[in-house]
Amino acid sequence: MATVNTRFKSECMTDSSQIFSVLSLVAGLQIKHFICDGPLQTKAMVDSKSKYGDGLGIVHSAIHGIGTAVVLLLWLPAGILLLGLAVLDFVVHYHTDYAKENIVKRAGWTTSDAKFWWALSADQTVHQLTYIVLTYLALTI
Repeated sequence: MATVNTRFKSECMTDSSQIFSVLSLVAGLQIKHFICDGPLQTKAMVDSKSKYGDGLGIVHSAIHGIGTAVVLLLWLPAGILLLGLAVLDFVVHYHTDYAKENIVKRAGWTTSDAKFWWALSADQTVHQLTYIVLTYLALTI
C-alpha cells in the first residue's frame, strides 16, 4: 500500500507542477494584456485600429507582441519558438482589434449600445483564447 501511495503522490506532484505552469503562464499573459490594453494604450492607438496598416495600431499590437516575449522568457529560452509565439500574438491581436473596430464603426455602435459591449466582449474573448493557444504551444513544442 505504501508503494501505491508514494507513486500516487509522485504523479500528483508532477501533475500539480504542470498545472501550475499552465495556469501561471496564462495568468502572466492576462496581466500582460491588462498592462498593454490599459495603461500602455493611448486614445490615438484606439482611434487608429480601424485603419489597416496605420502605424499606431501596429505599435499597439507590437507592444502586445513584445509583452508576450517578456512573459514567455520566464518559461522559454530566447529563440525562434519564443519569437514565433510573440509574432503570432502580434498578428492575431492586430487583426482581432482591426475587425472589432470596423464592425463597431460600420454598425455605428457606441458605448450606450449593448452590441458595442458584445463586440468588446468577443474581442477580449479572442485575446484570452489566443493566450490559451500560446500557452499550449509554448509548453508542448
